[in-house]
Amino acid sequence: MTNPIFRYTLLFGLALLLTGCRGGKSAAEEEKPIRLVYGIEADRYRLETGEIQSGETVGGILGRHGITARTIDRLDRAARQQFPLRNIRPGRRYTLFLRTDSLQQEHLDYMAYEKTITEYVVFGFVGDSITITQGEKPTTVQRTKKSAVISTSLWGAIMEQDLPYALAAELEDIYQWTVDFFGIQQGDAFTVIYDERFIDDTLSVGIGRIWGAKFTHGNKDYYAIPFRQGGKLQYWEADGASLRKQLLKAPLKFSRISSKFSYSRLHPVHKVRRAHTGVDYAAPTGTPVRAVADGVVTFRGWGGGGGNTIKIKHAGNLVTGYLHLSRFAKGIAVGKRVSQGDLIGYVGSTGTSTGPHLDYRIWKNGTPINPLSVPQNPAEPIAEANRTQFEYVRDCIIAELEGRATPEQIITQVDSVVLPVQPIVEEVIPEKRSKR
Repeated sequence: MTNPIFRYTLLFGLALLLTGCRGGKSAAEEEKPIRLVYGIEADRYRLETGEIQSGETVGGILGRHGITARTIDRLDRAARQQFPLRNIRPGRRYTLFLRTDSLQQEHLDYMAYEKTITEYVVFGFVGDSITITQGEKPTTVQRTKKSAVISTSLWGAIMEQDLPYALAAELEDIYQWTVDFFGIQQGDAFTVIYDERFIDDTLSVGIGRIWGAKFTHGNKDYYAIPFRQGGKLQYWEADGASLRKQLLKAPLKFSRISSKFSYSRLHPVHKVRRAHTGVDYAAPTGTPVRAVADGVVTFRGWGGGGGNTIKIKHAGNLVTGYLHLSRFAKGIAVGKRVSQGDLIGYVGSTGTSTGPHLDYRIWKNGTPINPLSVPQNPAEPIAEANRTQFEYVRDCIIAELEGRATPEQIITQVDSVVLPVQPIVEEVIPEKRSKR
């Protein structure tokens, strides 16, 4: 019979041997997840973070941490094709990965620099090699529904509710043919469903898919239902009419109406009453001006009191005019065909003008008409072949907008039908700000 003490000793020795083969790590230690920062195993290093200061260079930062001038020169030459060091900008964050050797001396192995909120580049100095790696921080997407009542402007409501700034631009793009953003009234409101992208589930870095919206303007509800027809994503009204119309509501963004259409306006320069058959949009010099509809340029040049002027002829015997421009967009010439939304010029104060603004005019059959009250004809509506599928999507989206369905229900029902993945619109965050 085997001695029990011998058997116990043998088993204990085998256990020690097996533990040694595993490097002495417990099961909990083996399962401990690796913490990656900019794709680097961070627990092996001491991390030091900072911001690029005005006048500071990558070479200066590296030199302070033991990287030789010869190595910095090699890095500069190696980085020219991928990310030139001259592209480093003040205010951007950087992280240094410092390793301590057996003699307790620190060595810089990596420097990570944040090009944008999400994108980064890592410069490596391990051994004698130099590496340059670009990457993107992992993000999560959250589906969000938000509502707001407007007291002053759409942008004001977005800021008051601490919503992503990009959301205002996206809503203006969707409703640019339908909602008069220069005529927003107190009490107008909106509800919108969108995807928002986060880093570490806390820092918003942009919005993606707009799932649907309802904009209440002048006591009328305007829905925006996304649907793909003819292979192209568009937004539609609840009855299937296209939100896209023949003319844009305005030829520029981010401005205000300083003077409306009138046959008896006190001229700001000549101080006499005369007709002003256009709408003035006050905006900073250089603000982009865009064609309100497809057409052909019939005039480009000096228009007397109107200064630099462009006229475009459109379908339906319509002509639009853009006066007081500071300069014309590249390629704009008489006979040039332009599409709705194309850049044609920039706001200025040329001709008889007291300050930078755009004088926007429309003529029909040669007679001036008020640009703010032009009848709008929608683009092609939902095709009959797509009507049943569109109404299914519409009902799902409106149910979510009104709180009668959960996002999970809508995602599973509509996701494969509505639209392909929409590009992320990254937030523009001012320097030295961490909040949206």
